[in-house]
Amino acid sequence: MASSSSDDFSVVVLASDLGIDARPFLLKQPAGSPPPPTEAAEEDDGGDDWHDCSQDLSHDEDFSDLEFLQFFRLQGSDKAGNRIFRIVGKCFPAPVVSGERLRKYVFHKICSELPEGPFCIVYMHSTVQKEDNSPGMSILRWIYEDLPMEIKERLQLVYFVHPGIRSRLVFATLGRLFLSGGLYWKIKYISRLQYLWDDVKKGEIEIPDFVQEHDDILEHRPLTDYGIEPDPLYLIEVPNTTYPFGRYEDRWATREYMS
Repeated sequence: MASSSSDDFSVVVLASDLGIDARPFLLKQPAGSPPPPTEAAEEDDGGDDWHDCSQDLSHDEDFSDLEFLQFFRLQGSDKAGNRIFRIVGKCFPAPVVSGERLRKYVFHKICSELPEGPFCIVYMHSTVQKEDNSPGMSILRWIYEDLPMEIKERLQLVYFVHPGIRSRLVFATLGRLFLSGGLYWKIKYISRLQYLWDDVKKGEIEIPDFVQEHDDILEHRPLTDYGIEPDPLYLIEVPNTTYPFGRYEDRWATREYMS
């Protein structure tokens, strides 16, 4: 009777349509060694994909055109010590800047300029036109949700300057649906620049001339805040004539009575 050889082998037949990984059966492992990792295990090992802000930086992309517009700048601090990102909505050309490029630019500014510690945003909504200057609430929500959690927690306040009746209604009705709960409660409406100085020292941030002019207009016509324009033709500023129309009426009535 022939003795068995030390090079015994076995044959394993697997059906190709069962979707079974055959590598553990085909690879020869020393006794006592752990089996090779399967595809599922490899996917599990790579499941914790932590968001690194640096991976969103595109060193080859040129943002000089957006920098020239200066609609998004790091400038000064508020009275609580939070660094300020100043956003001027009127300076953002929404029709020619895609949402993806805006997202990359925001990540570029935050990762390259924002120091450690808390920060806030001063957003100036003065004379903003939806068609020309608004990227859309869905894009803004997408950019915010894509930020690392550490950046979201460092954001303390959003000062919303000159919101207007439409913005107030949109945020009041749809804000909780489109914005995260944390961001929704961080928004502080500032109807006049004088109220902004309660939280931000004068001179900490640059106020564009058209923002100051818009603030002066609202100061003289406060109903504009609520979507009401009491004097669209500026007739209040027209000087009075020597004989108002009412006086002529009185004269004609007096003549008819005397006759």
